[in-house]
Amino acid sequence: MPIQFDIDPPVAELAERTRRFVRDTVIPVEAETGGRLHDAPEKVRQGLQDAARAAGLLSPHVGREWGGLGLDTRGQAVIFEEAGYSLLGPLALNIAAPDEGNMHLLEKVATEEQKRRYLAPLAAGGIRSCFAMTEPAPGAGSDPSALATTATRVPGGWRIDGRKWFISGARGAGFAICMARTSGAPGDRGGATMFLVDTDRPGMAIERDIDTLDEGLFAGHSEIVFDGCVVGDEQVLGEVDRGFEYAQVRLAPARLTHCMRWLGLARRAQDIALERASTREAFGSRLAELGMIQQHLADSEIDIAAGRALIHHTAWVLDSGARGAQESSIAKIFVAEAVGRVVDRSVQICGALGISSDIPLSRFLREVRAFRIYDGPSETHRWAIARRAVSRHVRGREGTAS
Repeated sequence: MPIQFDIDPPVAELAERTRRFVRDTVIPVEAETGGRLHDAPEKVRQGLQDAARAAGLLSPHVGREWGGLGLDTRGQAVIFEEAGYSLLGPLALNIAAPDEGNMHLLEKVATEEQKRRYLAPLAAGGIRSCFAMTEPAPGAGSDPSALATTATRVPGGWRIDGRKWFISGARGAGFAICMARTSGAPGDRGGATMFLVDTDRPGMAIERDIDTLDEGLFAGHSEIVFDGCVVGDEQVLGEVDRGFEYAQVRLAPARLTHCMRWLGLARRAQDIALERASTREAFGSRLAELGMIQQHLADSEIDIAAGRALIHHTAWVLDSGARGAQESSIAKIFVAEAVGRVVDRSVQICGALGISSDIPLSRFLREVRAFRIYDGPSETHRWAIARRAVSRHVRGREGTAS
């Protein structure tokens, strides 16, 4: 099957509308807030999403039957990049983490009743959500199999006990998708189950908000304690003991959508650098005429183009029905590191201005650094990529020998 990178005319038109919306509506709000959303009031989110709804741009990734625009992954790549041009663009379009990934998971796994109760209001922007998997060491982190939170059978349901941390968007969320161990022990590859937990449920509490390098995710990151939190059988998402399998349904696309959004911010940083290089004079010429600055600009153009190609290729793989684990890991590593390089070069080109708060590059620099850790650090993905490559090679060699 040939790879198709063509952008359908309706998606191109939607991208143009998104581009105008981000520049005319979202970036002014970004300037007002400084791109800091950890403690932003709810009215900021509601105002942006009301504007996106009025513009016909809300939840482009969700199926039309649940209030979205029904874009496939290739269409999302185009729109998410445009939204990511501003730190607040993904929030405005309701495509920010963790809600975007949770919507995808609910569409794929939830029952019809669960979709009506959780997906529909989430897609409409009426509530927010969080995904409670990561735990303090020695619990689940880069190695999900270390999952230590437990869910124990009780009459009519399950009792959840454990501690989660770095749970993005937890404060003010309407519900959590909680990963808990229903069989086996930490280190086992199976035995996890996902639960839909309303955040006002007794036994679930936010213990603290974590102060972090990044500040661009609405409501920040929290540490949560589950202490005797009882939920009914109807709150099980999917089937018991298949949580790790469902996590892959969420995580491979979510890695890619992170790449899409951050690529938009890299473009914004490059545009700021291009403007500075084209207007600032030093040593008797414009910066853009100096060889070292030209190299910075060229290398950033290469990183952006290569990152976009990897994103669109992986989107095509996912749309074809393949799992896309290898492709999404490759894209995640490259784009996370390429975006960091582009923003860092842009800061360097802008000099003292770049590290000031007069332009947003220093804010971008703080935000993109975390991307090399979120959704699996680069080292973990490199290990997985190499392992798959070796396995593929061995299977090919054995096939040739036979």
